[in-house]
Amino acid sequence: MRLITCLKHIQPKAEHTMAERIATRAIVLKGEQILLLYTRRYNDYSLPGGGVDAGETLQDALVRELGEETGAQHVRVLSEFGMVDEYRPWYRNNIDVMFMRSYCYLCQLEGELGTPQLEDHEQANGMQVRWVNIHAAIAHNKAVMASEAATTGLSIVRETLLLETIAAECLTGCIA
Repeated sequence: MRLITCLKHIQPKAEHTMAERIATRAIVLKGEQILLLYTRRYNDYSLPGGGVDAGETLQDALVRELGEETGAQHVRVLSEFGMVDEYRPWYRNNIDVMFMRSYCYLCQLEGELGTPQLEDHEQANGMQVRWVNIHAAIAHNKAVMASEAATTGLSIVRETLLLETIAAECLTGCIA
């Protein structure tokens, strides 16, 4: 899978302890509408997806996460889109740096969305499933980043970059 970009929110050093997290992200388009998660706590839009559990394939994790977060019941993975690597500061379990690789796939849904099965922290953060115009989502996330609000997380950088790449490449010919 192609590497879209590598984001370094921290420069890893030899003395840093590092952990790795592998995740998947789903790209579901209907014209210029894209299936996203809005999180009230961070006031941002992100692609549905999440971590890959032990023993899961990337595509199994993608389908599971899409179902949990959006209620999608009939998911068809169409193709690979690309991956994003990130180095993020981490402050838990004596870890200094988290290396995260997000594998992104173009998907198609059949039927209506069911009821999401959100985790406790996702509910507490006010996560909601929304179909949003992709350009409006990009503009919204950019405005949030420009405001430099204390609640702005690091994920918004990755998510906005992905939305811009999707808009540039998929609205003019991606299979979705």
